Amino acid sequence: MLSNPNRNYFKKTTAVITLLISSISICNAQSNTGANSRDKVHIGAKIGVNYANAYDTKGEEFKADAKFGMAIGGFLSIPIGVYFGVQPEILFSQKGFKGSGKLLGLNYDFKRTTSYIDVPLYFAVKPSEFITILAGPQLSFLTSTKDVFKSGGGTVEQEKEFDNDNLRKNTFGASIGVDINIDHLVLGVRGNWDLQENNGDGSSTTPRYKNQWLQATVGYRF
Repeated sequence: MLSNPNRNYFKKTTAVITLLISSISICNAQSNTGANSRDKVHIGAKIGVNYANAYDTKGEEFKADAKFGMAIGGFLSIPIGVYFGVQPEILFSQKGFKGSGKLLGLNYDFKRTTSYIDVPLYFAVKPSEFITILAGPQLSFLTSTKDVFKSGGGTVEQEKEFDNDNLRKNTFGASIGVDINIDHLVLGVRGNWDLQENNGDGSSTTPRYKNQWLQATVGYRF
């Protein structure tokens, strides 16, 4: 179960990213690469997976388990000198959660997959050619949701565009991460979380929650 607030999630994400940066730094400690391509503009594409979950910030009974989803998109790396820059990205990103329980004496499994267009704007710090540290705000635009409910021998599956529901379609969030640059190959890790709840004005009948997700990608930069 993952129902803890953002604070614990942020600490775990930061610890993973710090460990990864330290390991790569040690491996490249004897390498003196200079500016290399840090002061050049790069455009690239990436693909990977999200490990997503949702939690209730008010500490109520809503609890969920994490699930995997797809992430695919592109990025533009714009230098501001050698050591700093900005990196906007755009990704199709699947999030959601899953859970289980009992209904009318029957066991059930439930899985929700929400599809978003994520647009993070990262501020980049480039201590070496091999490492880019990233942090910044993120806008997420909801495109669809898909619910799968299994109970007994039956399955109910419903997909809708939220045209008639009061769910928040545009959500503001934050993201931190690190890219490992190996020539044209870019290995990325991100920790992401919503700063707004999913319901628009509080009248939605669906559970009130915020998304949080870890993301791992493989990219190619030109």
